[in-house]
Formats: sequence, C-alpha cells, structure tokens
Amino acid sequence: MSSYIVELGNVNKMYGANHVVKDLNLQIKEGEFLTLLGSSGCGKTTTLRMIAGFEEPTDGEILVEGVSVANKEPFERNVNTVFQSYALFPHMTIYDNIAYGLKIKNVKKDIIKKRVTEMLELVQLNGYEKRYPKQLSGGQKQRVAIARALINEPKVLLLDEPLGALDLKLRKQMQLELKQLQKTLGITFVYVTHDQEEALTMSDRIGIMHEGVLEQLGTPTDIYERPATRFVASFIGETNLFDGIVASISGDEVLVNVEYGTIKASGKGFSKGEMVSVSARPERILTSDVPMDGFSLRGVVKDHIYIGSIIKIVVAMSNGQELKLERLSREVIPEIGTFIYPYWKDGESVLLHSMDQTFYNAVENVVMEPEE
Repeated sequence: MSSYIVELGNVNKMYGANHVVKDLNLQIKEGEFLTLLGSSGCGKTTTLRMIAGFEEPTDGEILVEGVSVANKEPFERNVNTVFQSYALFPHMTIYDNIAYGLKIKNVKKDIIKKRVTEMLELVQLNGYEKRYPKQLSGGQKQRVAIARALINEPKVLLLDEPLGALDLKLRKQMQLELKQLQKTLGITFVYVTHDQEEALTMSDRIGIMHEGVLEQLGTPTDIYERPATRFVASFIGETNLFDGIVASISGDEVLVNVEYGTIKASGKGFSKGEMVSVSARPERILTSDVPMDGFSLRGVVKDHIYIGSIIKIVVAMSNGQELKLERLSREVIPEIGTFIYPYWKDGESVLLHSMDQTFYNAVENVVMEPEE
C-alpha cells in the first residue's frame, strides 16, 4: 500500500488559453505538513482547490488514499478545507458552527456534544460555545474554522492562506499553534501561502510553485541551502546571484567569469562555456583586504543597515550591482567607504544551471579564461 495519502499525476488546469497548472506530479505523505509556496498566480491555490473538489483538472489524475476522486463532490472526499475568510455562519453560536458538519450527517446529539467539547479544548476555546462569531477576535475565528473542519475527522486538512488576515504577531503565534496541532493530531496538512517565513517555520516539506510549475519539492533546509533553480534561490530568503560563464573546471571546483571578476563555486555536471548562476547567501559571504584564491571581486562598502541582532552590509560592485552581506551586530564590521574583496568558503554557495537566455546581455563580453 502506498505511503502517499494524496497523489497528483500529470495534472493540468486550463482556464481558456491560460495554463494555470502545468504537468504537476506531487506525492503527499500521510501525516506530513506540506506547504505549497509561491507568489500570486503561481497555481498553488488552484492545486489545493482541485484536491478539495472545488475545481476539476483539465487532465491528469488525483488520488486520495489510493482512490481516484474524479467526479467526486467535495463532501464525498475525505478532505476538509479551511479558508482565509473563516466562512463562519454569523447567526450561529460557536457550538453550532463547529457542530454543523455532524448535524447534517444526522449524528446523535450526545456524540456531537462530546466531539464539539473535544474540538473546543483542542483549539483552546473552552467556554466560548455560546458566543457568536462577531464576539470573537480574528485568531479565535480562525480556531473555530479549524475546529469545524477537524470535527469531521478528515484524513487531509487543506488550508488556503488561513492566517493571511491576521496581524503579524498573531500570525506568528498561530503558526506555532497550527504546527503543534498537526503534530498532536497526526493528520496530513496541505497548506497554501505566499509567506516564505511561514512556510519555513511550519513545514515538513515545501513545494515551490512558479508559473504553474513545481520548481522544487524538499525540506525547508533543502529549499534554503540547496535551491534547485535560480528562481527558488531568489524566492526563498535573501541571496546574491551572480550570472556568468564557466571558465574552468577542476574536479568539483568550478571557476566562473562574471561581468566584473572571477568567482569560485562547487558542483558536478557542468561544462566549460556553460551559462550558470551562483547563489551566495548574505550570511555566507566573507570579506578580505586582499583577493582570495579563485576570487577577484572588489567592491566598496556603501551602507550599514541595523536591524537589531543583525547588521546588513551593502557593498557596491564596479558594475553597479549591490551585494548584501549579514553580520551579527557584535562582529567587527568593515567601515563605510572601505574597499573589500568578497569571497566564500568551499561549499558555501550553490552553482545552478541557467536556462534564462536574457543573461547574454550581462555576460556577452566576459572572457572565457580567468585573468592571470
């Protein structure tokens, strides 16, 4: 029996000529917290709605517990959905809102009472059963919406940007509560968000979507430390991207000529003359007073940006590109106006194949061999 509770095979979704989801293959493990992350219009919500049954795929197959859900209504699938808008009934008490799903199934009153009590305790709303939605805060309303979805004991809970309407402090609190709730229940959560930090905080795995394509699927560590594409590297967290041409290869060590110097990276499967991108996180870039082996970048410290425990350092390069570096506020920071040579240690950057031909404008004059 498959360990995947939800499987999408070659799923496409078209709205007229608009190809919203493209050949999506996705396997979701039982009991995991999986997040679909991407900007507006990337296809993440459409994917969630197809799993829920609110949209039908143009082609492809969706399985829940190994069974095709084609032509099944949403209420016939063993999944429930929580929306950003809460969708609570304003004329019903909190008790009746949570109990609604069981009432329409004609479950006995004593069982309903027991289950509602359990749900109220689970979402920390004991004593709120006689109140109405208008008497609750945003966070409390969201807890009610979650309790209402969970009372039917779905195998999969789908969450469509459920914390989007909350203020920052409450959203961070609810992130931790949701993750703990998922661990307690042990059921599968499929979560949709455009918030990177939210995805990194809560998820067992993250699927990055871009223009209808699943760019990468992996753990938060994989996504951040080992992005598979230039888009993922730029979308998750902050990074410095260097576009250039492979000048030489020695084992796993690759020298790359960029517009204003040479940099060193590590990788396999690259060829001399290939267009590549190198991603280096701000916290991984070091500085020196002299050029380091494999690096000939030189820039001037332009600014310091204080953000509490971290200081961001802005370095202006000769071609106008600005590098972002990060240091702990207690560390020694190079002074504004001083010239520095940025570099990084082996394995501290990511070398990426480039599929974007627009880089030609930036690198067309780069020589193929590093300067002596």
